[in-house]
Amino acid sequence: MIVGADLDRTDTWIKYEKTMCHACVSSCCTMPVETRLSDLIRLELVAEFERGEPPKNIAKRLMKDGVVERFNQKSGIFTLTRMGNNDCYFLDRKTRLCTVYDKRPETCRNHPRIGPRPGYCAFKPKE
Repeated sequence: MIVGADLDRTDTWIKYEKTMCHACVSSCCTMPVETRLSDLIRLELVAEFERGEPPKNIAKRLMKDGVVERFNQKSGIFTLTRMGNNDCYFLDRKTRLCTVYDKRPETCRNHPRIGPRPGYCAFKPKE
């Protein structure tokens, strides 16, 4: 029986294999999602013409809209809002699938090649 990894303890994470995603509860989708302006444009949360706007103004608007929870002005990184149960804003609660998969941020596209423990995943099997 596979108990699953502890999200906060990367030493419990399991070596990633493509087949794991279909049998998982989407535990990676409960981690903070860091995005850049280009991701927000791809997600259609920001219009292309806004690229010239100060990022802090964009962040302020997106925080007011409840889509972004933090903005680091020094790095230019926006952190997407998570729901009360830590699910990503874009994770469907019933299907546990990403509702913006084709437009997902680079962080998500590159997981688990990059992240807290590259090549490993916080796999938790569906019950």
